[in-house]
Amino acid sequence: MAKQDFYTLLGLEKSASEEEIKKAYRKQALKYHPDRNAGDKAAEEKFKEVGEAYEILSDPQKRALYDQYGPDAFDKRKGGRGAGGGFHDPFDVFREAFGGGGVEDIFEQFFGGGGRSDPTAPERGAHLRYDLELEFDEAALGCEKEISLTKAESCDSCHGSGAEAGAQKKVCPVCNGRGQVITSRGIFSIAQTCPRCGGAGRTVDKPCRHCRGAGRAEKTTRKRILIPPGVNTGTKLRSAGDGEAGLRGGPAGDLYVVLHVRAHPLFQRDGDDLVYELPISFVQAALGAEIEVPSLTEKVTLRVPSGTQTGQLFRVKGKGIKSAQGHGWGDLHVRVSVEVPAHLNSAQRAKLQEFAALCDEKVNPITRSWFEKTRRFFK
Repeated sequence: MAKQDFYTLLGLEKSASEEEIKKAYRKQALKYHPDRNAGDKAAEEKFKEVGEAYEILSDPQKRALYDQYGPDAFDKRKGGRGAGGGFHDPFDVFREAFGGGGVEDIFEQFFGGGGRSDPTAPERGAHLRYDLELEFDEAALGCEKEISLTKAESCDSCHGSGAEAGAQKKVCPVCNGRGQVITSRGIFSIAQTCPRCGGAGRTVDKPCRHCRGAGRAEKTTRKRILIPPGVNTGTKLRSAGDGEAGLRGGPAGDLYVVLHVRAHPLFQRDGDDLVYELPISFVQAALGAEIEVPSLTEKVTLRVPSGTQTGQLFRVKGKGIKSAQGHGWGDLHVRVSVEVPAHLNSAQRAKLQEFAALCDEKVNPITRSWFEKTRRFFK
């Protein structure tokens, strides 16, 4: 039997956009889903067909093949060009089209059915995120910071109950204690939080005057955060129970502090190691020298041997950053850059020319080797 045209199956024009294809599939998939048509083999087959149609039309490459060759493009028996493994489980396609939730979650969202969770039960408070900027030294060595947060906290007056002392609780007359109201729109039944009781399923005759029955009120609080040494940009610190207060006696959420570390004017970070760029003079590089260089905590003496070249790295062990994983300290790597003399006066120029006249291949072995290689190349 020839397959029905996929566009016709979903009730679409060939010019339909991706959003129109998804919307049409959702409508058809909800209509023919086996959970709503128990024992109906025709509906089950229709569900598979609309899943196949959506999988093809929602993929730009597969859709282009379908538009050019029709269903035969995916029929291996007819030499289809786009076969490649067949179609997915129609239930996987269904979940993907609805954002990955379980079937019960999807039907609860669109039909108010299932009701796996009790809307009148205690509800955990929302988690909060706070972005905190740190200086380079603060992140490397650790510190303590104080932050200011405005969040929903349990009302001090009613202690989260939302009621005045002695108030009586009654079943909400709008939702009859369910915490949800269900409205029908054509084939859809949509469950929403009850606007009267806010999902609690109960109302009180004397709401708290301070929080107006919400059980929570916005407050600004200050919190001290301990920053361990070795953290870096992107590190998340969790402070349990410092998020928003819960509803109906539920626990508070957590606070997540996300760190952002400013750049250092002298050092670059490489894991737990530090890299420092050190300019030295031509004379220091040629004769050798002892030079004081900075680290995060103190000055250290670096011995530069004679004949040092630009780009050479010297390691100062244990003068990097303390590992956040407890693996000790990183190292300080000093990269040398030899500064060529500039703006020479006549006396300095004369001395350098005198020095150049005294030089042989032992003084500049790298330059001499380069010239030899180049000379052979041009022969």
